[in-house]
Amino acid sequence: MPRYYFDLKDSHGITVDEEGMELRDFEAAQNEAGRALGSMARDAASSVIRSGIEQMEIGVRDEAGPLMAVRFLFEVSRDRKR
Repeated sequence: MPRYYFDLKDSHGITVDEEGMELRDFEAAQNEAGRALGSMARDAASSVIRSGIEQMEIGVRDEAGPLMAVRFLFEVSRDRKR
């Protein structure tokens, strides 16, 4: 099975995946990146206070190099203060 690496990028910086994960194919890697990004988005939703923006990205690569990037933008824009 091929090994895929999932590098995380957000407002705190970049975390390079040195270990990787063996998955059956490209589609399985895409699904894994989507699930991981969804989890990151839930965490961001609870940590963005008042107005704010959080951008996140998971770059997927294999031994040959980059394959895809999965991105998420979460923005809170308040119309008035409470």
